[in-house]
Amino acid sequence: MKTNLKAILTGLCLLFLITDKISAQNLTTFEGEKSSWHGFDRYDYLMDMETMTIKPIQATPQEGTGMNDANTPKGMVRCIVIVPKTAAAGNPCTWRGFYWDHESQSEVELLKRGFHVVYINIDPDKHWDAWYDFFTKHGLSKKPAFSGMSRGGINEYAWATTHPDKVSCLYADNPAIRPESFAKLSVLVKYDIPVMSLVGTEDFLLPTNTLPIEDAYLRFGGRMTMMIKEGTPHHPHSIRNSKFIADWVEQNIKPAVNDPLFADTAVYEKTYYYNLENQYQYLKEENTYATVRGPWFTPTYAVYTQKIKAIFGIKGLTIIAPNKPAAGNPWVFRADRTIGRDATVEQALLAKGYYIVIPSITSQSGPVGKDWDNIYTTLIGKGFSKKPVMMGTSAYGGEAYEWAIYNPDKVSCIYTDNVAMRSLMEKKAPIDTLAPLAKAGIKTLHVSGANDPWLATDTRVAEQRYKALGGSMTVITIPGEGHFPKTPRDPAQIVSFIIKNTKE
Repeated sequence: MKTNLKAILTGLCLLFLITDKISAQNLTTFEGEKSSWHGFDRYDYLMDMETMTIKPIQATPQEGTGMNDANTPKGMVRCIVIVPKTAAAGNPCTWRGFYWDHESQSEVELLKRGFHVVYINIDPDKHWDAWYDFFTKHGLSKKPAFSGMSRGGINEYAWATTHPDKVSCLYADNPAIRPESFAKLSVLVKYDIPVMSLVGTEDFLLPTNTLPIEDAYLRFGGRMTMMIKEGTPHHPHSIRNSKFIADWVEQNIKPAVNDPLFADTAVYEKTYYYNLENQYQYLKEENTYATVRGPWFTPTYAVYTQKIKAIFGIKGLTIIAPNKPAAGNPWVFRADRTIGRDATVEQALLAKGYYIVIPSITSQSGPVGKDWDNIYTTLIGKGFSKKPVMMGTSAYGGEAYEWAIYNPDKVSCIYTDNVAMRSLMEKKAPIDTLAPLAKAGIKTLHVSGANDPWLATDTRVAEQRYKALGGSMTVITIPGEGHFPKTPRDPAQIVSFIIKNTKE
């Protein structure tokens, strides 16, 4: 056994050495006289704006770590490459959108981690294409990370929305954006490009640019991380301790998650779901607080929505996947058509390894039982548990009951919230047909506002009838609440009930 382990470790070491060697071999040395930039080798170039040929030049000592564009010959544009001491695997690079050497602490930190830094001193056009071809032919990653401050945000969004296959992630710092780029933000989501926005509460671009970008990204189902610095205007950009920025970039140049086996990209579109609750962090160096939210600060889950040919943008079956499925692949058959960012029960179940499955409505008459039957058959064929948890709020809770009544052998338990015990699937109301569930021993949980009118007419009547049939129904009432909850549900008791009653 020791010999085998030693052989395995030796093989892994050789693999890492070979991988590093291949990475280095793929890099072509950058030509020209080098200078120094914050302790790293710097190579400067001039691009002919007509022919787009690129030739090395020597940066002048007077420029220091900056760049004096006033000395650039007419018809030329300056380009820069900064080289790390040792390139990281894959030769990652970060592309500065504009304002060379301004608040460059995050780029210095990324250089220490093996990133190259690249720059071209012009707004995105054919010259950016030529510059991209130049540094990728030298072996740098074909999907650079981008950093854009103010006008640099205009540039990174312009490039990314027109070249989404040539971007890994965007760090946008008090960014501006042009209308044509804003109109194409859905393209970034389609290509799974995460964004991190760092902005001040007093930045004049916050309400007109950053927050609308966040709203659009959320609407399309993308991943956008926010850090909003309290009491900070448009300047200064960045943060003094750039570890957070470098960590975010280093993590987000990688693919997000491996898609599960059921999620054939020809069948499903991929987006993301996460809580939007604000958190707060103290920035010691700035002596201020930051409001933070989004994927870096909260669990984030992949969402797979079935592609269907339908008018009016009707969506197909939606599956929210846990990051680590629990044994047996348990799932929630959730009758509600939409899921809010504050769905605490569903988020707690995702964290426990449950899939959340949301059926679509394909009929003008509402939910169709046969559609739900097909969903069930498809998913258990993909390895999902044969006994899902049924869930629904309000009238959707009645639909969850109705399907369970017709399929009592295919249900673990039922959880409803402020339920109306009626259904569009069948003429008979589920409150009148509870016997199959009671006979199958299906345990149910109702949560209801104490002042919800349906507590007396639906939940209490269902409770009385179900117990008379020998069934088990737990009722939790929330004092002072009516039909619409004032706050998200405390998931602890609900999740405990579901886990306890989940069956294979």
